[in-house]
Amino acid sequence: MNDVTPDQDRLLDEAIDLLIRYQNDPENPVANEMIRAWRARGAQYEQVWARVSKVHGASGRILTEERRRERRQSLGLTRRNLMIGGFTAAGAGLAAYVAGPQIVLQARADYRTAKGEKRNIALPDGSVAVLGPESAIALDYRDDSRTIDLLAGMSFFEVASDARRPFRVLSGSLSATALGTAFDVSNDDSILTVSVDHGLVDVRLNDSALAGGEKLGEGQWITFDPSSGGIDRGKRESGQIASWRDNLIIAEREAVSALVARIGRWMPGRVVMADPYIGRQRVSGVFDLNDPLRALQAVVHPAGGRVRQLSSLVTVISPL
Repeated sequence: MNDVTPDQDRLLDEAIDLLIRYQNDPENPVANEMIRAWRARGAQYEQVWARVSKVHGASGRILTEERRRERRQSLGLTRRNLMIGGFTAAGAGLAAYVAGPQIVLQARADYRTAKGEKRNIALPDGSVAVLGPESAIALDYRDDSRTIDLLAGMSFFEVASDARRPFRVLSGSLSATALGTAFDVSNDDSILTVSVDHGLVDVRLNDSALAGGEKLGEGQWITFDPSSGGIDRGKRESGQIASWRDNLIIAEREAVSALVARIGRWMPGRVVMADPYIGRQRVSGVFDLNDPLRALQAVVHPAGGRVRQLSSLVTVISPL
């Protein structure tokens, strides 16, 4: 898998996301600065931007009509209609883009990664986010707060100190507020995990035993399964926090479904769990993501599962 080189589809997605931002608020200096910085990354970015801008101009009537509709419809639908307009004007170029369930995610995200890709992101306050594969975040920075919504996947945060503006990460019902720290947040098959590398993190979960908050220190981790309400806690060496950055998964009695979802971010196509019973089992071990197929086999075998690749894009886990 490629860790750093963006492919053409991803550049196209990013350019469209920026264009939607611009359409929704053309006077927003943040949106304009994001566009300027994105185009300045290189010739390939500038070429993709020119291509998307050309589609925008050619489909201006459609977009104008849709702008009115945007006032009462979601941003995700706006993106869909932008793509419809793009298809009409650009033909085969944008027709290669496949709209699907990722549309809303793509429209909401400020940063996202493809399968197998990891990305270091310098945030506006000097903090750094390391985004895992097939992951996405949205930023909401204000004068009195710094909020990041983990829309999918996983991200490790090295937080710059700013006592006036708390740094908070949201994922589903989870809220993790940094108290001068570095920590990891993940959402795998809706199972939420916070792990602290150093410092303190205040973790809260709506409608749970953690609604009042719990502080995690160095090496501590907590996992919450919304479907069962189950909460697990543990501690590991700080060097083992967010080990996915080194293409390793270190699991301690973790749900197979969460591990499968995580490993699937390193594999092309979809991984389908044919039997939910397998996903509910728990396994421990160290799994090497440099060979994700073998890692997947190692995870599901103790739970009574086997892995079959039906095609290059479909992998099925079924009972032995």
